[in-house]
Amino acid sequence: MKHVQVQIVQHLRPGGIETLSLEFCQQSDTKVVLISLEGTKKQALKDWPRLKPFADQLYFLNKKSGLSLRCLWRLMSVLRFLKPAVVHTHHIGPMLYGGLATRLSTKATLVHTEHDAWHLALPRHKTIVGLCLRLFRPKLVADAQAVASQLIQYFPSYPCHVIENGINTRVFDMGSRQTARRDLQLPKQASLIGCAARLQPVKGHMTLLKAMTLLPQQVHLALAGDGPLREELQQFCRHHGLSERVHFLGHLDAMPAFYQALDVFCLPSYQEGMPLSALEAQACGKPVVLTDVGGCSQCIGPGAGELVPPADPNLLAKALLCMLNRSASSVSRTYVVQHRSVDAMLRRYQQLAGVNTQMIGG
Repeated sequence: MKHVQVQIVQHLRPGGIETLSLEFCQQSDTKVVLISLEGTKKQALKDWPRLKPFADQLYFLNKKSGLSLRCLWRLMSVLRFLKPAVVHTHHIGPMLYGGLATRLSTKATLVHTEHDAWHLALPRHKTIVGLCLRLFRPKLVADAQAVASQLIQYFPSYPCHVIENGINTRVFDMGSRQTARRDLQLPKQASLIGCAARLQPVKGHMTLLKAMTLLPQQVHLALAGDGPLREELQQFCRHHGLSERVHFLGHLDAMPAFYQALDVFCLPSYQEGMPLSALEAQACGKPVVLTDVGGCSQCIGPGAGELVPPADPNLLAKALLCMLNRSASSVSRTYVVQHRSVDAMLRRYQQLAGVNTQMIGG
């Protein structure tokens, strides 16, 4: 009989944590169930079609804002029914609900991954996470050494493991730039920069648009993702003559094609953990320009990109222009295949949890 593993996330909307959790569902020969504290299955499947192949592995608790005993009770009921060998939580809300529900209803091994640690600067978050560590005693994982260093600073006596994020290099591959641009209706001849991130302040899109005003007219920008800043960003483009050069693509399921269409990938975030998008872009043979925050410095292959300070459009523009003038396709993909594949990441999680299973693909 196969072991059951449970992944618990706050919500199932397109994002790095959620994509990572789907990899557990897709790549493991163990039964993996994904539980979302918020939302409903019907709405999630409508908003994110990528979830459809995993519909039978999804549970939604429809939690509302604030503390919810009903959510905790429903989560305990699901865990009692599933009898998992491993419960894996991601970020602070799932750690609180998942940790308590696991300890009250199962004998499962509890694993918790922190994908960034900047939120621990908030006293309330630090208190909640510290309390969860003391009460639930999960196996604590950081997805980057930079995140681990911050966790050790906040919780010096608690053991922390580093398991760096990995991506599926069979899905994210070199492809054809011209075919991808045709399919996404992007300009065929332009020099094309791309950014894939939710349109919210922490991702630094405004800095990237300011950098675009400093770049030549033949340089275009494609933005994959949606979010609350979309109208503000579009208004900036209208006011600065960028509307013809900046392409708002909204949410995309065809992410391999997005990266394949680019000349350079850019992630101008103010805060990050270990961004999957930078690894995905490199697996598709694209050089990257990232801000030097969180674990970004640890996800660039040799010669495959540059780091710049956050919130500096002048230095960002210079780095982008530099990377547009050189190719990093061979070194960037080789680095990800050798060091950041999803199968290696999942094996390390299995070893940490003490579950002896095989992983497929990578």
